Amino acid sequence: MTGAPVGRRRRAWRAVGLVALTGAAVALSACGPEGVDADASGDRETRYRRVIEDFHPSPADVIEAAGAPSGVASADDGSLLLTYEADNVEDDEGPAATAWRIVGPDGRTVAEHAEHADAEDVTPAFTGASGGFVQVPGDGGAYLLDVRGKRHGLTLSETPLRTRPGDVLLSEREPALVYRPATRTAAPPAGLPEEAVDFAVDERGTVWSLEQSLSAKPHRVVWQRAGRTLGSEAVPTSYGVAALAARGGTAVVALETDQGVRGLLLTSDGGQEWRTVLAGGIPWADLSHGPGFLVLEVLADGRVLVGGEGGRHWLADDPAGTSFREIRTPARFTSLTVEGNTLHGIVDATTATYDLVPDEGLWTSRDGGRAWRRAAG
Repeated sequence: MTGAPVGRRRRAWRAVGLVALTGAAVALSACGPEGVDADASGDRETRYRRVIEDFHPSPADVIEAAGAPSGVASADDGSLLLTYEADNVEDDEGPAATAWRIVGPDGRTVAEHAEHADAEDVTPAFTGASGGFVQVPGDGGAYLLDVRGKRHGLTLSETPLRTRPGDVLLSEREPALVYRPATRTAAPPAGLPEEAVDFAVDERGTVWSLEQSLSAKPHRVVWQRAGRTLGSEAVPTSYGVAALAARGGTAVVALETDQGVRGLLLTSDGGQEWRTVLAGGIPWADLSHGPGFLVLEVLADGRVLVGGEGGRHWLADDPAGTSFREIRTPARFTSLTVEGNTLHGIVDATTATYDLVPDEGLWTSRDGGRAWRRAAG
């Protein structure tokens, strides 16, 4: 759902409709105030430099240097894959290091891996799927990591897939790809409109796409399954479209004007009825920054989350989206993502730094942001 870089994290994708998180995901400690790491000093800088210059860094060293994960993905058994990145602090070029760690439903580390990298490289990104985690096609190709950390090949096909339940969105553009766990195949979805500027795939295998005409309005939302169009809905002509998300029978479009996002177009019954949300308790002026920094997600139960990267966020009280409440966070999150009905917030520096910021790390809420717990370690 949501796809711009988060601080120093260079993401080339946005995960939409990830598999729901079940069970205990990580070993957690109670939420509370935390200070800057006591060893945020020259000693830490020395260790950090040593890690990014090491051609064979250990996962533990990269994770300690990074401080906070750059991304979170969830498999269908409740396992989490956390990705980490330690960049060159002084320059956008030069040595760097990346790592991933798989944490089982019981909170124990199952597998981990680290690699030497270059600061200009795109950080490896993963999407949760049935049986594990799929690396989004990039410099390292595409493959599946099972929940034990074993790597498996997958097929990249140019033949469009007629989507069905269980298919997972890998990338939205350049190229648009969905992944089918049963055959370990990634391919473009069949029937995607040529004028589509954004799309989502829900757990039912429905492809929702935004058609943005450059010559005339209205823009349209189109939904289809197995390559067959099920319906379409016109966007109010006074608005442009900024983003799209879908899950749990809900599909939502962010409506924008020259002043930024100013409302939502939403259905909570699979497209039968649509309503425009222009109030609902959201101060739209706080979403005046560009759509590239917009957070728009749908929880597994159909509730909509909307906000801005590094800013404030609001969660709907129910799938109908008649009212929203602001999510109170224990620290300023640099990113907030959804896994099923679980929220994951990351606290990190916005640029590469040797030191840790206060409360740095991964925070998790399973009650819609009312209570947060911080990952231990």
